[in-house]
Amino acid sequence: MKTVIAFIIATSCLISCDTNVKNDLPEEEMVFRPSMDTKGYAKHDWQLDSIYKRLGVSDELNDLKWKVAISPHDNYKYAGRLYYESLRGINAPNIILIGVAHRARNYELQDKIIFANHTHWESPYDTLKVSSIKDEIINRLPAESYVVHDSMHVIEHSLEAIIPFLHRKKPRLEIVPILVPYINFETIDKISDQLANVVNEVMKDRGWEFGTDLAVVISNDAVHYGDEEWGGSDLAPHGTDEAGTETARQYDLEIIDNALTEELSNDKIKMFTEYTVQLEDYKEYKWVWCGRYSVPFGLSFANKLNLLDNNEPLTGTFLGYETSIDHELLYVEDLGMEATALSTNRHWVAYASLKYE
Repeated sequence: MKTVIAFIIATSCLISCDTNVKNDLPEEEMVFRPSMDTKGYAKHDWQLDSIYKRLGVSDELNDLKWKVAISPHDNYKYAGRLYYESLRGINAPNIILIGVAHRARNYELQDKIIFANHTHWESPYDTLKVSSIKDEIINRLPAESYVVHDSMHVIEHSLEAIIPFLHRKKPRLEIVPILVPYINFETIDKISDQLANVVNEVMKDRGWEFGTDLAVVISNDAVHYGDEEWGGSDLAPHGTDEAGTETARQYDLEIIDNALTEELSNDKIKMFTEYTVQLEDYKEYKWVWCGRYSVPFGLSFANKLNLLDNNEPLTGTFLGYETSIDHELLYVEDLGMEATALSTNRHWVAYASLKYE
């Protein structure tokens, strides 16, 4: 741990501070989370600016106040448009980010949500501040419900993917990054309830409104499908021909329609876990969404927060669904970016985009 933190602090010496960001710490106390994936995602502002132009999407700010969004985290080449669609209505200046902990097994992390000590993140739009409410949240949560683990946050890419799209339109954005490792539904229900109550208290202290002052963004990629280059695993139960691919897509859309849209409820969120994790072993996939923990935890937390704040459940709206093989891909190679995985019938990933109000 000490080695990782020392590296991050050393890295911060190479990063200039954004004049739009108010740093209330002396430089020697700032702990940076450096960029990890510089191929699949934008490292420089001009790269994402170019992607916006190639997508043909508007730079204009809007007055939407979405409370929650589910966004992909795969390469921009594959999922660039759905990042924009997922996040265009998230305009709050404070974002709680709920991410996947892909390599939690490396550190034997489970059954607790994961924070980190970082005070700032490296971003294509320069320095991004971690909100001071993170420490308030940690101090109010039961100690048995969370862990602080910098190394897990440093190697995890699922939040790094989303940050540039949010930071581009909100230079003074502040974030609270949280990763979700292996957690069964009962523990998801318990810790999400604790987190919702704590965050509601923090919002009341500040006079914040959900959607206007604070929003939640959940990182997720939908089904991972195929029988090639999945670490020796066969993830194609329906086969890899066109019929098998279409069956897998339709099953994803069934999950979205049944468990993630319209009025949220505890039963719907539990249904999602029953679709995606094994009943007898919650650490094993049933249907391979890498957001099998981040999605139910994020939605359970956000829905409870909305019940506390507005006395009504969230309503989910489906925005879009794509795979890495069903649409024209963005050309990013001239921007110094590239795809970091195959996109064939034998190896593809799906992306779901949803908003909650």
